[in-house]
Amino acid sequence: MKPPPRVLVIRGGAIGDFILTLPVMRLLREMIPNCHLEVMGYLSIATLAQTAGLADSVRSLDHRTMAALFAKNAPIDEALAEHLKSFNLIVSYLFDPDGHFRASMERIGVKTLIECSHRVQPDQGHASRQLAKPLEKLAMFVEDSHLQTAHFERREVIPNRLAIHLGSGSEKKNWPLERWLALAEDFRDHEVIFITGEAEQERGVCSSGFSPLIKNWHSLPLPELANRLSTCAAFLGHDSGISHLAAACGVPSLLLFGPTDPAVWAPPQPWVTILRAENGDLASLDDQRVKLAARQVVEKVMRDR
Repeated sequence: MKPPPRVLVIRGGAIGDFILTLPVMRLLREMIPNCHLEVMGYLSIATLAQTAGLADSVRSLDHRTMAALFAKNAPIDEALAEHLKSFNLIVSYLFDPDGHFRASMERIGVKTLIECSHRVQPDQGHASRQLAKPLEKLAMFVEDSHLQTAHFERREVIPNRLAIHLGSGSEKKNWPLERWLALAEDFRDHEVIFITGEAEQERGVCSSGFSPLIKNWHSLPLPELANRLSTCAAFLGHDSGISHLAAACGVPSLLLFGPTDPAVWAPPQPWVTILRAENGDLASLDDQRVKLAARQVVEKVMRDR
């Protein structure tokens, strides 16, 4: 019996960058039926592809043997070379300005390498579409169905469970903390959960400063966070990787955008509502405007139940 085709997707980057690449993996799964798909990335993030059922295996991009692939004519670990050679197709989002990685793949004898830019350009369409465009060389075209879907299983929803992610990768993309705290007080009739991580801890945001009525999910492994988000009735957040995760879990969401363009960076799922500060300054978003938008999202969830 002929072995199934083997496909490797190499994707580093932050949480949001990785989740924006899930439609690529979904497209590959669809166009290469029964393939064995492996993802090479940062394990804490790459395991999300397994959680979503889009990857059969994951491998660490940080392994010491990988460094030789980026050095000119460096000896390549035999086991790594054999592993890479076993793939029929490698889709790489690695930064390779000098072409050393491509040269290494040629020396190894990799059958087909598709190089994709890890950079997303403004005014060239949604990020996921840009990330998938290089696959058009293989007559693979991303469709709305690949983007506008819940990549993770939606679990039994706990009514009135509202998750709020307080941060993002940049202070400029954050609504002021004290205003989130005030908004949370307005949802006392809900089970409010704040999601925090290392970035929020560095900003001095910690559970000791929260109301006793508010729960805190702090620095959870991403697959565990995805499982918990899948039980939430609604989600509030910014332009962040965690917001992309919530949207990919099928959670109706309100996301606040400031300096970044939602046409490029917002989750593409139809259950996501965007509220944008047109001047780019999130602090200019009025509390009442955010409260009203949040209530509308939450009330729609209740109506649709």
